[in-house]
Amino acid sequence: MKRLPDSEVDSKYLRARKRVEDLKEFYYHLIAYCLVIPFLVFVNYRTHWDFQWFWFPMAGWGIGLGFHAYNVFVNNGVLGRKWEEKKIQEFMEEEEEKMRWG
Repeated sequence: MKRLPDSEVDSKYLRARKRVEDLKEFYYHLIAYCLVIPFLVFVNYRTHWDFQWFWFPMAGWGIGLGFHAYNVFVNNGVLGRKWEEKKIQEFMEEEEEKMRWG
């Protein structure tokens, strides 16, 4: 079995840890949304139901939650992890060329 270099293991560990933190943050965000929005509906219902203002925070926060979900679950698109790795590799190669010729 092939053994990975320590730096690669550390890098994978850090990426995995970052992913877990992102997931935790998203689920906390989702739980807060699910608790606060019904409270806002209740407050709106008890105060003045003729103007249903709770739709505004529900829509705004929902859009933010959607973007957060995209960043956590999809984010392999144009500026995803593969793009980052490719750019890092490109910059490292440029530095190597400068060191070689400079």
